[in-house]
Amino acid sequence: MGVLENKARARLFYKYLSKVYDQVNPFIWNEEMRDEALEMLDIQQDDRVLDVGCGTGFGTEGLLRYTDDVHGLDQSIHQMQKAWEKFGKNDEVRFYRGDAERLPFADDSFDVIWSSGSIEYWPNPVDALEEFRRVVKPGNKVLVVGPDYPKTGVFQKLADAIMLFYDEEEADRMFEDAGFVDIEHHILQRQPGSPRAIVTIARAPEDE
Repeated sequence: MGVLENKARARLFYKYLSKVYDQVNPFIWNEEMRDEALEMLDIQQDDRVLDVGCGTGFGTEGLLRYTDDVHGLDQSIHQMQKAWEKFGKNDEVRFYRGDAERLPFADDSFDVIWSSGSIEYWPNPVDALEEFRRVVKPGNKVLVVGPDYPKTGVFQKLADAIMLFYDEEEADRMFEDAGFVDIEHHILQRQPGSPRAIVTIARAPEDE
């Protein structure tokens, strides 16, 4: 487990990163990549959407282009304060401070779940994905963006020491273990040589 796959250390990390997050983030996950991922979801105007690990609201901004019913959850109060500056505490978006592995919502609460740049900090990603499956409506989709596993040994060792990096095979395992179906992956990259993001879309099974 990487050093930042610990909730207390991750919160401390984001306490300081929140000050420069919006300036640093575009070098790894920019608007073009975000918008391309959003187009993979068929979000309707009246959909109720949850943004898990919403951070400063970068993904939230994109979601608001599709629907007015967006809810953001994050464990870092410092990241959320940046989001409040953009959207207000409960104006455009309703925000919740909470844990991806214990979502504070009833079953079948959302039409779509989006999460970008959060899974790499979850100590138990399958537990969080099971929560996604619980709160998304049966038959509906979730989309998760995380860091693609490096291709070279040196960077693999560095990645393993810091946080969760994973490839398509590992993503399949996690989503299947959480009970999702129709799992597909897309690799996005700002430019050749820059960090690669793995975008996974999966569907919660219909009620049996």
